[in-house]
Amino acid sequence: MLSNFHFLIGKPHYESFTNACLEAEKSLVVSPATCAILTRRALELAVKWVYSFDSALKVPYQDNLSSLIHDNVFLSIIDEDLLPLLRYIVKLGNVAVHTNSMITREEAILSLHNLHQFVSWIDYCYSDEYTATDFDESLLPIGEEKRERPEELKDLYERLSSKDKRLEEMMKENEQLRALLTAKREANTKEYHFQVDELSEWETRKKYIDLDLKLAGWEFKKDVIVEYPVVGMPNQEGVGYVDYVLFGDNGKPLAIIEAKRTTADPSKGKQQAKLYADCIEKMHGQRPIIFYTNGFETYMWDDLNYPARRVSGFYNKEELSLLIDRRTMKKPLKNVQINDNITNRYYQKEAVLAVCDALGNKRRKALLIMATGSGKTRTAISIVDVLTRHNWVKNILFLADRKTLVTQAKNSFSHLLPNLTLCNLLDNKDNPEESRMVFSTYPTMMNAIDEAKRKDGKRLFTVGHFDLIIVDESHRSIYKKYRAIFDYFDAILLGLTATPKDEIDRNTYEVFDLENGVPTYAYELDQAVQDGYLVDYRTIETKLKFLEEGIHYDELPDEEKERYEETFDEEVGEDIDSAALNEWLFNDDTIDTVLRDLMEKGIRVEGGDKLGKTIIFAKNHRHAERIVERFDQLFPEYKGGFARVIDYSVNYYQTLIDDFSDRNKLPQIAVSVDMLDTGVDIPEVVNLVFFKKVRSKSKFWQMIGRGTRLCKELFGVGQDKTHFLIFDYCGNFEFFRENPKGIEGKAVESLTERLFNAKIEIIKELQHLQYQEEEYIAYRNELIDEVLAEINKLNEENFRVRQHIQYVHKFKNRTKWDSLTAMDVNEIKEHISPLIVPLNDDEFAKRFDLLMYTIELAKLQTKNATKPIRSVIRTAEALSKLGSIPQVMEQKYIIEKVQTEEFWSEADIFELEAVREALRDLVKFLEKETQKIYYTNFKDQVLEVKENGPMFNVNDLKNYRKKVEHYLHEHRDQMAIYKLRNNKKLTVQDLKTLEHILWNELGTQEDYKREFGDTPITKLVRQIVGLDPQAANEAFSEFLSSERLNIQQSRFVKLIVDYFVKNGVMDKRVLQEEPFKTVGSIVELFKDNMDDARKIISIIDEINRNSEDIVGA
Repeated sequence: MLSNFHFLIGKPHYESFTNACLEAEKSLVVSPATCAILTRRALELAVKWVYSFDSALKVPYQDNLSSLIHDNVFLSIIDEDLLPLLRYIVKLGNVAVHTNSMITREEAILSLHNLHQFVSWIDYCYSDEYTATDFDESLLPIGEEKRERPEELKDLYERLSSKDKRLEEMMKENEQLRALLTAKREANTKEYHFQVDELSEWETRKKYIDLDLKLAGWEFKKDVIVEYPVVGMPNQEGVGYVDYVLFGDNGKPLAIIEAKRTTADPSKGKQQAKLYADCIEKMHGQRPIIFYTNGFETYMWDDLNYPARRVSGFYNKEELSLLIDRRTMKKPLKNVQINDNITNRYYQKEAVLAVCDALGNKRRKALLIMATGSGKTRTAISIVDVLTRHNWVKNILFLADRKTLVTQAKNSFSHLLPNLTLCNLLDNKDNPEESRMVFSTYPTMMNAIDEAKRKDGKRLFTVGHFDLIIVDESHRSIYKKYRAIFDYFDAILLGLTATPKDEIDRNTYEVFDLENGVPTYAYELDQAVQDGYLVDYRTIETKLKFLEEGIHYDELPDEEKERYEETFDEEVGEDIDSAALNEWLFNDDTIDTVLRDLMEKGIRVEGGDKLGKTIIFAKNHRHAERIVERFDQLFPEYKGGFARVIDYSVNYYQTLIDDFSDRNKLPQIAVSVDMLDTGVDIPEVVNLVFFKKVRSKSKFWQMIGRGTRLCKELFGVGQDKTHFLIFDYCGNFEFFRENPKGIEGKAVESLTERLFNAKIEIIKELQHLQYQEEEYIAYRNELIDEVLAEINKLNEENFRVRQHIQYVHKFKNRTKWDSLTAMDVNEIKEHISPLIVPLNDDEFAKRFDLLMYTIELAKLQTKNATKPIRSVIRTAEALSKLGSIPQVMEQKYIIEKVQTEEFWSEADIFELEAVREALRDLVKFLEKETQKIYYTNFKDQVLEVKENGPMFNVNDLKNYRKKVEHYLHEHRDQMAIYKLRNNKKLTVQDLKTLEHILWNELGTQEDYKREFGDTPITKLVRQIVGLDPQAANEAFSEFLSSERLNIQQSRFVKLIVDYFVKNGVMDKRVLQEEPFKTVGSIVELFKDNMDDARKIISIIDEINRNSEDIVGA
């Protein structure tokens, strides 16, 4: 029987893979899955043949097929259009082995076609005579196919793999022929260009979309119908063909997919997809979810509920079925019943209702700002309770940045929602597959997305697995660092934070699609204190000389100067910066001053006999230990148990936390490093000591929150906790008065990322005209080879890589690097660099590489590089002391040369590169620089002590009217105000919210009556904020679009619209005044059609009514 691979027969060099190609083709009649596996196997043998016979190739870092086809030298040899074909063969083989998805005959044929092109390329390169042959599908065997069981396919794959020779052995066996065949390739490729068959749009779909659907668990011909015919399209034939229709178990269509070429904007297919959905709805009585994609970008449009949004992949069948079912199962989030056993405070209920209102208005994100201690977690539990009872959500994910917070949250949910199955992903005993709610830290979830599997072997955490994600302590750094999680899951997002609304970063509001400063709901510390739910604080702010100004030899008394000289090495010098205090210099008198202040001024319990529970926030563990040591020295009568270090360095720290949480047990003072900053709720705490600088506003408020909780009868019967004290020795309150938003820590680039980016910058610089000489071109190509090798190692099935797959594929193409644009560099840094996998290389060597690349880049850009040059000189000086090490001695010339100024002024990048290569592997011989620790006892000095009240958001607007106007204009998107601006009807809850704002937050009911008389609150709000232009235009849209209006009538209606926009409501008498009078009276203008005049009046009345009428009142 003839075969597409017949041309290989009789060529002895090809024996190792010829039979495998023939068998792969024959196996098509056995089953497409078997064919996919055998095709992958044949490819592996063919690729290894190329490696064993071509002297340009060496064994890469791993001897597996993926590594072999992505090796840089291999990619430079093959035609660049072949790589996508090879990837397809590998990926389809993996799907056949590792999933239960059915492989179609068409897919197996495409894989064979790709194999045919690759072995044709081998023949083109390495044969004496090459004749191009086309792939002929009529030669493929036809017969009854069978469905192989997954375990049979896996067994087949493992049996075939076990027979492989190691590649090194094959290379040795063919050593004599390597040079000959390599020369033949070089000659043949010069004479003739190999032509790869162009991929059709159908084949493009097969490469990306089909495989993505299979990875999501869809079965073609059973659940997925391709090119599905529909009737009712607005074309001449009235017929269309949907690229993909996904069906449920009941035979009803769940979704359609409209596919475009990878180079096309997917939104080109949006309207076409909608028309297909219209047709299918008429044909089947069920409207499908709409997906439109180009294989790289996918959009999902549930047009009965939400606008289109970008998603990271396709939903599986269960998830789509649930979306369809929810159309009838979901209950409206109006007049919801809130369980008082979970949340019984008014503001908690308002927060729940605000979230429900936002979701009911088609928003998918909400941000709650609630003071620490006001019950954020309880409020979240209540929201979950409401949303699950109303069938809005099924699976929920709770994310926090600390293990203790994850555990606490799970315990709270377990207690208040006992019927909800829960799983702590950090606990191996819990089963996430059988749990409705999962609790996790961010890094654990990042790993679990790829690694967690269901019992059937499929991915557990799919794109649509979670309906709701709750993010504890939402702030910018979380979303920047772990953005991949939020981009991957398509879920409603609920953020919780204690940071005041006016001090949250603008970017955080943008994450939640909210106006800056306008959260979904806010309940802040000052209001909680006013309501009696939390206690406020007083501050004692003390400036100590050493912590403010450092230690200066010249300012010390003579006796301490002598001690200074005895204590410090010459390297320390005569001036020690304040940053050194409590970092590597611990001054006992400074610590003693803080402890004496605490013991003298701190709030006491038990009739004043004992200091109340106290947290001291220390700078680091060594600082914490020294504080406790000094306390025990100063107050030995407490026998060592009164003050204890509680941080992650301490064994059994949880037992210490438990004891500290018990008002009847010691310790009374917990000296903490990070651990007690957040998440530990101890009502008895009455003293906080800020003994470290804090610059993150969110952390600052979390620390304050450790003392805000109420505590009944703390000081005796009927004597409750009324306030707490904060001792600040590091200027934190002063800093936040001057910098209200603080300084949030930036997401730090990893060493691997910085190194990769440095190479990219050098590659970009070296493409300039002045560097187009052979030596520079060779160095640039070498760097390109290195970065391409790192890109090629990326696992394309990893969820983070898949989110950027368009850019990964773009920059895997070698020709893309011929000339990089500034946009290319930005795309690489944003989409590729963060994905690069760190090499198992010496960290010190990589740090030295980065130093040298920084200097090289500065040289190319003619910029100053003094700081990194100094570091290299210091490294060389340190190495020069290690001459007894042979490897160091070998580089004696370079080590001495780089210590001279002349070298740095004259060296070009090739000399710099030589230094990098010579010294990078020697850096490991240097001892890591360690800062010597000093303990001193110089007399510190108190510069200033201030006692202040709480740092609430003080409103400077004294006039009540101005306060109201300012507030309403600044909070236009608050739900009740938003409704009034947009001519929407109000609920009783909206009225209560406005009354609370105007009668409680901004003043009293008496203030309101004194200023605004009997004007209804809702009408007043509308008068102040006006009507949104779009809402006003919509109310009169019939008139403004009417062809029967003349220019004067149209102008008159537009004046009414403008009046409503400015004034919110209208007294109809103003229609007799300017500017209306100039245009004409309504009777004159509409005398020929008084129905229009009456309609205008009725619209004015309706808009006015909407500013006062309350639904359900």
